[in-house]
Amino acid sequence: MKKSVLTRYRVMAYVTAVMLLLLCACMVLKYGFGIGEDVTYVVAQAHGILYIIYLVFAFDLGQKARWSFGKLLWVLVAGTIPTAAFFVERTVSREVEPQIARQAAEPVEA
Repeated sequence: MKKSVLTRYRVMAYVTAVMLLLLCACMVLKYGFGIGEDVTYVVAQAHGILYIIYLVFAFDLGQKARWSFGKLLWVLVAGTIPTAAFFVERTVSREVEPQIARQAAEPVEA
């Protein structure tokens, strides 16, 4: 597994988490104060598209790291729970980085 697989997952995890927090703030403004309906729509659409990209990258990482179905499901759902992606990303990085280092140290068979 290449380090770029982990890097792109990490970037999308942070982007998705920030967008979800922004969406939550927009929802509070929209439903609590009756302002920002247009902004909420744009942020919701952007978060939806970015979440789909997050799903693809997380699934790719999970397949290459050979996670169980339960772990993969938890990582995929983390993008829907505000702030969860920050914590899950850190845990995943700590787990996957040693795997990448081990694979990089192994000799390549031709």
